Amino acid sequence: MTHKKSYTLGELAKMLEVELVGDGQCLINGLATLESADTGKLSFLSNPAYLGKLSSCRASAVIVEPKFSEAFDSNKLLSNQPYVSYARASEIFDKKLISKQSVHASAVIDETATMGFSVSIGANVVVGAGCIIGDGCVIGPGSILAEGCVLGKNCELNANVTLYHAVILGERVVVHSGAVLGADGFGFAFDGEKSVKIHQLGSVRVGDDVEIGAGTTIDRGAIEDTIIEHGVKIDNQVQIGHNCVIGAHSIICGCTAIAGSVTLGKYCIMGGASGAVGHISIADKVQVSAMSLVSQSIKESGMYSSGTGHMKTREWKRNIVRFRQLDDFAKRVREIEKLADKKKESEIAD
Repeated sequence: MTHKKSYTLGELAKMLEVELVGDGQCLINGLATLESADTGKLSFLSNPAYLGKLSSCRASAVIVEPKFSEAFDSNKLLSNQPYVSYARASEIFDKKLISKQSVHASAVIDETATMGFSVSIGANVVVGAGCIIGDGCVIGPGSILAEGCVLGKNCELNANVTLYHAVILGERVVVHSGAVLGADGFGFAFDGEKSVKIHQLGSVRVGDDVEIGAGTTIDRGAIEDTIIEHGVKIDNQVQIGHNCVIGAHSIICGCTAIAGSVTLGKYCIMGGASGAVGHISIADKVQVSAMSLVSQSIKESGMYSSGTGHMKTREWKRNIVRFRQLDDFAKRVREIEKLADKKKESEIAD
């Protein structure tokens, strides 16, 4: 959409589908935090921990839950999901330039490639043989689409994105700079002397409304495709191995590493720098804490963690010694239990 510089609160209430309390003609020209907002700005309260900041907020209007509306004296947009309403408002005030239909003179496009209407191709883009680019797609400078790639409508590839051959994207997929989709999965067979490469014959298929962060890599499948289902959001610097299936609407936070052949359920959250070993399955609606390792399949929804919380280094070093002694402690406890059981049996016999 092409955005105006300002909107009335009445217009915003209709676009966000929320209830307006106050002056519908009040002009809003942007978003701001509760602390930094000033006249003309729209702010929001999504975390009750910041409720005390409402009374001093200088925003022209605030998105707020109805139960907290009395805490703000000026104009309000009442929403049962203020953070979701804020997210939608952020699209309205996004300052990113809207690309127009154009193909830069330096782009190299194979004659067998097919492009839809209103497609924008940046400088030094390479589009390989047989590629299909849907209506409204934007391909940023330096991006490469190898042969046979397919992009659905309104996809956005930022600068220097690489799609290996036969990668398929659904509609409205956003891929940020430096991401690589469809590189070979890490597969080798050891013959006793050297590693023999297993050629990766599958590809990568991405569903609709997926966002893939900068520097993320998604490997192609060994035989079948690696699959990213609809609505998945992947942060920066994430590694997804070959043959993974990432369930719809799951969220994978930055620096997470998922080994090959993992099936991640729908509506899961993998916390930052978490990991999963290969060939396991994770149920729907599982949340894995940051820096946790999933080492076996998870069959029930819920929150899972591994590792220990931070502590001062001296205390950590002492605990490391204790960790090394745990197995010995367990053996000694078992011996004590056996002796106690024998003593009890002897006392009963007497």
